[in-house]
Amino acid sequence: MTSLGAVLRPQLPPERLRGVARLADDVGLEELWLWEDCFREGGISAAAATLAWTERLRVGVGLLPVPLRNVALVAMEAAALDRMFPGRAVLGVGHGVQEWMGQVGARPESPLTLLREHLDALRALLRGERLTTRGRYVTLDDVALDWPPAAPVPVLAGATGPRTLRLAGEAADGTVLTASTTPAGVRRARRLIDEGRASAGRSDPHRVVVYLLTATGPDAEARLKAEFDSEGLGSVPDLGVAGGAGAVAEAVGRLAEAGADAVILQPTGDEPDPEGFVRFAAEEVRALVP
Repeated sequence: MTSLGAVLRPQLPPERLRGVARLADDVGLEELWLWEDCFREGGISAAAATLAWTERLRVGVGLLPVPLRNVALVAMEAAALDRMFPGRAVLGVGHGVQEWMGQVGARPESPLTLLREHLDALRALLRGERLTTRGRYVTLDDVALDWPPAAPVPVLAGATGPRTLRLAGEAADGTVLTASTTPAGVRRARRLIDEGRASAGRSDPHRVVVYLLTATGPDAEARLKAEFDSEGLGSVPDLGVAGGAGAVAEAVGRLAEAGADAVILQPTGDEPDPEGFVRFAAEEVRALVP
């Protein structure tokens, strides 16, 4: 079965999070994903609150930008969330938007090197290992978690370019793909991820999560087009979906057929009814997605 979820975008003020999260739990949404976009809401604080307000909802953070966060701190936060809410927190890390990283003085010369070092160290710490490493960006001296997770915690990586996709296959447990990814792009990403997995001799599961920009309601087409146009993607075919539950389910199916394990419906930034969007995903679209 393809997992289905929704994004609660950080354009929504933090005080609205509680109501949307509790509704998502009540209506049976499988996954609610949060973003740590500069300079809106912190991903870990929002995830912890959402997990505490709900009972069964899985909460994804996609993504924590690694230039902003020391790897030991990320490991501490991830382990704490998992021990408090076992199996319900899904953590993704990535390069971050380089312009934003530059604004805070954290832009690395080699984002790929930083992400590789961060992933290697983070996964080791979450396995309960004691780690000493001196990389270009990640330096740890005899560091181990006092409260490691009781069970393995998957770490996902956000990726778009070919080198990062191969790295995700080598060094992460899953990959998060943006809403600018078409079904053909998912197939391409899967090939590159598998190349990385093969080079690292990995045969364990690798979860691919894809965001799908989705608009529904009377002005759906216009809102979808406006958002893609603003990102310079208006001429790219097979991106996003506007319409009712049937059209959305068909778009989810195309991504799943291309290799997505989970499809997360991403509303437009000007979505007028976030609660209604969550209910639409959980009650109308879910029934049509195998």
